[in-house]
Amino acid sequence: MAMMSRRNLLLSAAAVGAAGQLGLNAGPARGAATTGPPADGVRLKWLEGGAPKQLAAGSTWGVPWPMGAVQKDQAFALKTAAGQQVPVQTWATAYWPDGSLKWTAHAIGAEVAPAEQYVLTAGASAASATAVTVKDGREDVEVNTGVITCRIPKKGDKLVRSLLRGDKEIARDGELVCLRQDEPDDDEGRAGKTEKFAGRTEKVTVEQSGPVRAVIRIEGRHRHGNRSWLPFTVRLYFYAGSDSVRAVHSFVYDGNEKKDFIRGLGIRFEVPMRGELYNRHVRFAGPDDGVLAEAVRGITGLRRDPGEAVRKAQVAGQATPAVETWDTRVSSRLHLIPAFGDYSLRQLSADGFQIHKRTKAGNSWIRVDAGSRAGGLGYVGGPEGGFAFGMRNFWQLHPTQLDIRGAAGDRAEVTLWLWSPEAGAMDLRFYHDGLGQDTYAEQLEGLEITYEDYEPGFGTPYGIARTTELMFWALEATPAAERIAELTDVVRTPPQVVAPPAHLHGAGVFGDWSPVDRSTPARKLIEDRLDLMFKYHSEQPEQRSWYGFWDYGDVMHSYDGDRHVWRYDVGGYAWDNSELSTDLWLWYHYLRTGTSQAFRFAESMTRHTGEVDVYHLGKWRDLGTRHGVMHWADSAKQTRISNAGYRRFYYFLTADERVGDLLRDLVDSDRTFLVLDPVRKIRTEPYEPDPHALGVGTGTDWGALALAWLTEWERGGDPIAKEKLLNGMRTIAAMPNGFVRGGGWYDIDDGTFKPNETAVSVGSLGAVFGLVELCSEVIRLTGDEAFTKAWLQYCRLYNGTAAEQQAETGQSFGSQNLRQAHSRLTAYAAAKLGDAALAARAWKEFDTGHAGYPKAHPFESVRIEGSKVLKPIDEAQFSTNASAQYGLAAIQCLALIGDELPA
Repeated sequence: MAMMSRRNLLLSAAAVGAAGQLGLNAGPARGAATTGPPADGVRLKWLEGGAPKQLAAGSTWGVPWPMGAVQKDQAFALKTAAGQQVPVQTWATAYWPDGSLKWTAHAIGAEVAPAEQYVLTAGASAASATAVTVKDGREDVEVNTGVITCRIPKKGDKLVRSLLRGDKEIARDGELVCLRQDEPDDDEGRAGKTEKFAGRTEKVTVEQSGPVRAVIRIEGRHRHGNRSWLPFTVRLYFYAGSDSVRAVHSFVYDGNEKKDFIRGLGIRFEVPMRGELYNRHVRFAGPDDGVLAEAVRGITGLRRDPGEAVRKAQVAGQATPAVETWDTRVSSRLHLIPAFGDYSLRQLSADGFQIHKRTKAGNSWIRVDAGSRAGGLGYVGGPEGGFAFGMRNFWQLHPTQLDIRGAAGDRAEVTLWLWSPEAGAMDLRFYHDGLGQDTYAEQLEGLEITYEDYEPGFGTPYGIARTTELMFWALEATPAAERIAELTDVVRTPPQVVAPPAHLHGAGVFGDWSPVDRSTPARKLIEDRLDLMFKYHSEQPEQRSWYGFWDYGDVMHSYDGDRHVWRYDVGGYAWDNSELSTDLWLWYHYLRTGTSQAFRFAESMTRHTGEVDVYHLGKWRDLGTRHGVMHWADSAKQTRISNAGYRRFYYFLTADERVGDLLRDLVDSDRTFLVLDPVRKIRTEPYEPDPHALGVGTGTDWGALALAWLTEWERGGDPIAKEKLLNGMRTIAAMPNGFVRGGGWYDIDDGTFKPNETAVSVGSLGAVFGLVELCSEVIRLTGDEAFTKAWLQYCRLYNGTAAEQQAETGQSFGSQNLRQAHSRLTAYAAAKLGDAALAARAWKEFDTGHAGYPKAHPFESVRIEGSKVLKPIDEAQFSTNASAQYGLAAIQCLALIGDELPA
């Protein structure tokens, strides 16, 4: 069935008309005066505290504003806490329905040394002394930061044509490299035929052009002969006064996992080499502040001593004294000292790296050193300039590799391998043969024993993606070891400016939450438990080694106490894949606490779940995959996992363009209901998808769709998003029993619902994939009374008595699960209606802990050591689903009815 174009969708939705009655100026903000930012400004700080030693590439962050407070054309100024003006670039990322600013993004460059704190105020920004400039030409784009110049061709196999510092070329011919193997490595290490693909640029877009920050987006595919595959997007970021380039590399796997095995995937540059071989330096970052410092031709440790000044200069990475001043017993024999032009650092596991070097191809590698976790940064160059390069989460995303080749010649070749060719072929094939589950009946039986929802052909990785963050520096000389360590810190943990929890909360963003409050013993008990629960889960990736290219950022679903392991190999109990909104819990925990640990944990999850757990190409594009042994293994492909609600926190807090892409992609995700029926295995009646009468649920289905539309509306994007959101709200409220119906016949053209034949259908999962958070936000935005009434009915009745449910809807809901999780719905109704009895009921539901953690639950862990386990671990009576929902229930109940909390 052909799909309607965006334009026709828009026209169709506009024709509905009724949604327009709510209008952009609807809701509690109507007529609100715009007052501007606070007179004393908003105080900002660095996420990790203090001031970073190196700002390196600058920093970008987001700040929210209360509804109606700041006009959309407001200018902003930034100064340090001491009063020094700092050039800042500002743009809007979201608006309130009245047109006022909801979120702004801000960027600072490297021209002013980083301060411990900043103050953001109304006013004109200070001018940048070394502004970023962009020349968008016919053949290429040229970006100048005031320190470096980068030329980016618009077509061809080169990602970057040249990178200059002043007039000196530091690197050139940057390109993407892919090694494809046609079959997997066998059990004895034999490999198949290998082909080399090069990234070919198809489109270059200037997304920002200064004065403080410029962003260039490059799109293309990897090509060899007549074949193109692995579509990529690379964004290059430039900041005023900076000598670095930040790159965000994303690719989508679009091969046949049984024939297309990635043997290597990386980005490569050519680096002109200057000066004598003994003045050419190689650096690699090790664990912590460790640095390996070597020269291509070493002159230390020789039988004859060239002189102390010579040795010290080479070790420090400085130009050696003139060779005429050396001991002639060395200077006359330099040609007899081997020159090591090739170096390789290989991080093939999370806990071990090795460094090797050789003189040149054709000769043996020799071992240099080894360690646990490398810093992910390398350098090659000399006193006349050099190239530093780094990969974030280097050991977490293993197998990775940093290579330097040919440093003894006129030009060196630097490769950052996102997937190391030394690791063997990447194997994305399904992990079992189907076990005879060829029919829906057999698959449902499998669900009963391993909780895996298997279906032939559905365990495909076709369309999954991965994003890696990289850094490059064009340096004027070999940096001292201390600066190498500083640059490594920037690679590991990019400096991030943040607003404090009090300001985020005061702006009224992200629904119902409040900053940490331990003012009473009862509040303190819950707050302490939230912290303990977060600490336990945040430490599990390290204890359980949840690392690797496709795995890092996710957590496991359920625990096996008999084996003292998470159920990594048991069907649907393995990787969590956002089940029951783990992402939401972690982001709300950050909003409340403001801790860097919470932000970084949630950040890694956002990078993973938005890329690996979601299809970005193919027939299931925009759908996510339910939890399983492999991230793409389960046959339940649903919008509840690709949910925009899990990504929007990171987007608004950081203005990250890649996550912005993922959010925008989901605006059309309702079209997936035309190609895949989420309840196909349990339907009892024939069903043929009709674009004007699709079986769509008002819980997990519509909640995920509506969060994408809400985000697009906030961002001022495609107006179809707003129309569909408002149409859905209006027509859900108009159906008898509203949300209690559980679904209806959905029209993909305009987003409206019509009643189906089922009057009551309440499931325990309907509200726990972002619907609670969505409804709170859209009710505040629109003030839609009918929708509010329908939602409050659902909130009151879910945990209500069978008699109450029968009286209002005609039948009871039956025995529902997750009653602790739904205590926050009761709390919402209590707060909205001012009903003290409902508030008391909500806290009782919360303390009972049905399908969660009761008040008497032990929020503690025990250490398991010795022969019972492979390695020492901490064990607690927690499951990820229960923790996520306990966390969300606690956070929202405290925000809504915290004053009603029993002593």
